[in-house]
Amino acid sequence: MSRRHLLEAGTAALAPNVLAPAMPALAQPASARVLKMVPQANLTSLDPIWTTANITRNHGYMVYDNLYGMDAGFRPQPQLAEGHTVEDDGRRVTITLRQGPRFHDGEPVRAADAVASLNRWMKRSPSGQKLAEFVDGLSALDDRRLEFRLKRSFPFLFSALAQVSNSPAFIMPERIARTDAFQQIRETVGSGPFRFKADEFNSGSLVVYERNPSYSPTPVGTPSLTAGPKSVHFDRVEWHIITDASTAAAALQNGEIDWFEQPPPELQTLIRRNRSLAVEAIDPLPLTGILRFNHLHPPFNDKRMRQALLPAIDQADFMQAIVGTEPGLWEPAGVFTPGTPLANDVGMEALTGPRSLDRAKALLREAGYTNQPMRLVGPTDILAPAAMTQVCADLVRRLGFNADIVLTDWGTTVQRRTSREPLERGGWSMILTSFSSFDFVDPSAHFPLRGNGTSAWPGWPDMPRLETLRDEWFLAPDAEESKRIAREMQRVALDELPYIPVGSYKSLTAIRRDLRDRVPGFAIFWNLKRA
Repeated sequence: MSRRHLLEAGTAALAPNVLAPAMPALAQPASARVLKMVPQANLTSLDPIWTTANITRNHGYMVYDNLYGMDAGFRPQPQLAEGHTVEDDGRRVTITLRQGPRFHDGEPVRAADAVASLNRWMKRSPSGQKLAEFVDGLSALDDRRLEFRLKRSFPFLFSALAQVSNSPAFIMPERIARTDAFQQIRETVGSGPFRFKADEFNSGSLVVYERNPSYSPTPVGTPSLTAGPKSVHFDRVEWHIITDASTAAAALQNGEIDWFEQPPPELQTLIRRNRSLAVEAIDPLPLTGILRFNHLHPPFNDKRMRQALLPAIDQADFMQAIVGTEPGLWEPAGVFTPGTPLANDVGMEALTGPRSLDRAKALLREAGYTNQPMRLVGPTDILAPAAMTQVCADLVRRLGFNADIVLTDWGTTVQRRTSREPLERGGWSMILTSFSSFDFVDPSAHFPLRGNGTSAWPGWPDMPRLETLRDEWFLAPDAEESKRIAREMQRVALDELPYIPVGSYKSLTAIRRDLRDRVPGFAIFWNLKRA
């Protein structure tokens, strides 16, 4: 959609009818029941199990629901589940579904749907993969009850089912959930608060959701992250894909959109001058940026090549490219989210000590670098990965790499990073991206911290020691042992380098002040209402 067409459409929808008589407060104009937003990126995949892209996760929460949600204190709470029983010393867990929830096609949500969905999810999610190691059987006892039979007690069962991201255990109809976990689903049918309008979907331009009139929110709890009742106050939500940030900011200022998910720092000051707009942290905890290596092919299948980059990595450069120079918007980061219990400083001297480009060049020579080609792949249309990629592109050139810099849209980058081919057949060497705070709180859903080879997240590091420590962490008897293992995981990670942390930052979002009760964490649309 061009800027002119967007502005015309927005003006037509939002302009008041000056000839109409005053209406009662409850009879809001149609425009008041429509929320227009510019999301962080284009939606190119509709399958939140197949990809870890945050935009697809956000799409998933519009359409699907989970057995359990996660509150802001990282405690699982019932969603589709009415309750559960735990028997036989934790080896038998029975979950009972609430009465009432239906899929968007009118069919009731059954235990068989949950079983098929969880079986698919356990093949892709790190939390699900760990749970699968404990599962001796998973079956539907009847339409409302599903049963886990476990080899031994798994204390993280409900936390795994409530995992916020990477990838959430969304419940789909059985016929769709039977899709191979490594193939994308072709139909979008959930039981969540919104229905996806496939007939209006135009990737690169427009994504539309309409309120699910049959939605059955949980009757317990309060809205907190993905937990509690999900009350919908808009009949229609539109995601307008506007890749030019200035155009998006102008539309926000002119009242043609309501929410600009990720405005760049150079526009945030301008937006703040508008008293009808607010710029605020979308998540109270920081996101973490990473430089990910491809471990299958040269040059970064050699640990010494990866380590050689450490003296040249200045986290400030990467983070200030995202948030600017305003104090307090970024901080150094290891492998766990700063401000959470497992965050620690073990091994951080490799990233916080004196920086030296010359030292990095010398280490590259010692590692045997002699102008071998490498390829950095990244996007141009999503704030944080694009900014970090530009910093890295400059860095690898200054280090003397024979570098091929490939910049495309985010959707293409997400698709391309799944390729395991060598460079001569279109493969890649480096990518940069960021993860939400809850992704890196602990090892359970921490995709990039896995070392399980070709089963790992793109990059595919084979690091058995990380896997052993992760297994030990799941069995830690208390918080102190959990922290000890986390410190050792960080030590190993900053030596083996499945990736390099390049800092953590507060992701700022711009939203109209007449929107109230936004649930913090990510782009969440339930509970949000217009004043």
